[in-house]
Amino acid sequence: MIRQIMKGLPIAAVALGISTGAALAGKANDTLTWVTDRESPVVDPYFNRTRELVIIGNTAWDGLLFRDLKSGDFVPNLAKSYKWVDNVTLDFELREGVKFHDGSSFGPEDVIYTVNFTTNKDNGVVTLKNTSWMKSVEKTGPMSIRIHLVKPFPAALAYLAQAVPILADGHYDKAPMTKDGKKDFGSVPPNGTGPYKITDIVPGEKIVMVRNDDYFDGSPKGKASIKNLVYRTIKEMNTQMAELLTGGVDWIWDVPKDQAEKLQASGQVDVVNAKTMRISYLAFDVDGSSNVKAFKDKRVREAFAYAINRESIVKNLVGEAAEVINTPCHPDQVACVQDVTGRSYDPEKAKALLKEAGAEGLEFDIYAYRQREFTEAVISDLAKVGVKAKLNFMQYRKLRGLAQNGVTPVHHMTWGSYSIPDASACAGVFFSGGKDDPANDPKVNELINKAGNVTDLAERKKLYKEAFQIISDNVYWLPMFTYAKNYAYNKDLSIETTSDEIPRFYTAKWK
Repeated sequence: MIRQIMKGLPIAAVALGISTGAALAGKANDTLTWVTDRESPVVDPYFNRTRELVIIGNTAWDGLLFRDLKSGDFVPNLAKSYKWVDNVTLDFELREGVKFHDGSSFGPEDVIYTVNFTTNKDNGVVTLKNTSWMKSVEKTGPMSIRIHLVKPFPAALAYLAQAVPILADGHYDKAPMTKDGKKDFGSVPPNGTGPYKITDIVPGEKIVMVRNDDYFDGSPKGKASIKNLVYRTIKEMNTQMAELLTGGVDWIWDVPKDQAEKLQASGQVDVVNAKTMRISYLAFDVDGSSNVKAFKDKRVREAFAYAINRESIVKNLVGEAAEVINTPCHPDQVACVQDVTGRSYDPEKAKALLKEAGAEGLEFDIYAYRQREFTEAVISDLAKVGVKAKLNFMQYRKLRGLAQNGVTPVHHMTWGSYSIPDASACAGVFFSGGKDDPANDPKVNELINKAGNVTDLAERKKLYKEAFQIISDNVYWLPMFTYAKNYAYNKDLSIETTSDEIPRFYTAKWK
């Protein structure tokens, strides 16, 4: 039976057996098991910025607000109500009767602690840009607080809804010390208020959650239906698919297009291709900090923009919900202007530019961390114009460190903006100066920073357009395409696929 289902799928025979996790998954055990290929050794949304932790953060923690995906409105969550006092001041009335997973009560002190801790650079949160727009916070009543902004920030509500999970007062106070004498904040046991509690963490293998039966009434997230939720790491897609078909897991994503089509044809699972707010990009070593100096030459970077057939990659590998882009943000994000001049596929122009730059036969390492087949397509296109790229494929955390330290000549990465529907959550991360900025162009930095703090939408678009055109003209980045994901899941499972790349497992139900 299993072999008949899997006929035609390139899955090794060793993967055909049911893993030890199989007995724990599925409707019969009221356990939804979801899988990706990435590890999450740190289970803390402020000290791990992987997509998996964005999802788990949304599942086990709550923010003051919540974004209703259908209406796009920001509605109260841990807050009972909110209002703008002026363009740099927000007032919140907080919800009563909310409990953290350890049984402690939620109140103003928890919000104050969260804001003060996460905005303090000395604490080293890896998501500092998600909170640094807040200047201070104060208690204004028994269950009310006021947040002061550094300057006007039009995306404030979006960040409070998605990227500022509230911690319990003193959460990190007992963090253990590392060998170098620093506190290991990321190892503190998770303690949120969300619809699921984290009960067990096996680094590199799984994170176990159980439904929070004391979850507060009135949350826009609603109370979870399925009792147990398990996240597992399975590095090989073939093994993921085998376990899905044999009942070991219930939900997978990032399934390659050809494999998704075969899963769909099997009729054994549900398969969906859906857009996300993630984008793909190539970043170049503009300042020559790596051991390859060729990318200091704009002509070489421009040659790459002509050499890579982005349209073909989207059509043949990514899926119908994806599209080619020319700007460093997602088209669905507020103020992400699209009328910026880019470059279309033209290998002859690429060859001419490489010859002019004296870079014919260039050899270098290209770094990537997800969807190997996408980067292999890039390498294939470059080979057609005489450029030889060697692939270094690794885990996200390691690659991000190498990229920030200027080690990579070229890296092919993605960014999901924490699902914040505002251009500042992407362009503001990569082109406002700092470790993630490949160019640190003063004019671009000025325009991007100003655009992120202007409340007038027309003015924001004007500023972003000017900045994006400079980025495109100089090919500091090569925006590739918006991501579309292929999801495959148990036919007994009812779950809505969302466009923000945050599956709401707490809304899932068994049929």
